[in-house]
Amino acid sequence: MKILFIGDIVGKSGRNAVKALLPSLTDRYKIDLVIANAENVAGGFGLTEPLVGDLFRMGVHVITTGNHVWDKKDFVHYISKDNRVLRPLNYPPGAPGFGSIIFNTAGGIKVGVINVSGRVYMMGMDCPFRTIAPEVERISQETRIIIVDMHAEATSEKIALGYYLDGKVSAVLGTHTHVQTADEKVLPGGTAYITDAGMTGPGHSVIGMDVGQILQRFLTSMPAKFETAPGEAILSGVVIEVSEESGKASAIQRIQLTHS
Repeated sequence: MKILFIGDIVGKSGRNAVKALLPSLTDRYKIDLVIANAENVAGGFGLTEPLVGDLFRMGVHVITTGNHVWDKKDFVHYISKDNRVLRPLNYPPGAPGFGSIIFNTAGGIKVGVINVSGRVYMMGMDCPFRTIAPEVERISQETRIIIVDMHAEATSEKIALGYYLDGKVSAVLGTHTHVQTADEKVLPGGTAYITDAGMTGPGHSVIGMDVGQILQRFLTSMPAKFETAPGEAILSGVVIEVSEESGKASAIQRIQLTHS
């Protein structure tokens, strides 16, 4: 089977890029499942219920998030109602929402999706390594196909999790830093890996935000409200080919398309 993972969707331009480009991507690569990180879909910070609904109507099947998942306070009430929208599994006990899902594709294939957050240079979370191990074991009782979104700042932490889970999951895909890396590979045990799948949003920006506003912040150190950048958008992500029998990946391909 083939799985498309779309990197962090940022604001309206990111949504427009998904709407315009996803149908052709799905047809071109014969995609069975679409997963997208959408923690920045609402103006660059957080999610809203209407925008999540829009993404599902566009053809996204499962949404992952990260540290911005709580930015829109009203979304806290929604996230406990729809298990297709994940928040990091390793939030401490008591946090609302779901850290994983076993999704049934239209073709009847079960795919586990797990969202986890790093801890290096990030807000206090439970250990992603110790938290994810029993969840992988639980899901593997139902399906061998498991995709992990590792939402983290540090490259080393993402790579370490990739090797920690090598042979146990189908893919470990990094998100959060918004810059697509060129290190996609299939690890020795059959797990597809990339340090960052990239960003889906304004191409001429500073990780999605207006360049002038960000420069002003760096030059003056004065606080400011950031807005998403205007102009041409990019859609970044990866396509993974996975064996339905073994759950092991045979290929991972980077994609980056533009949308004006």
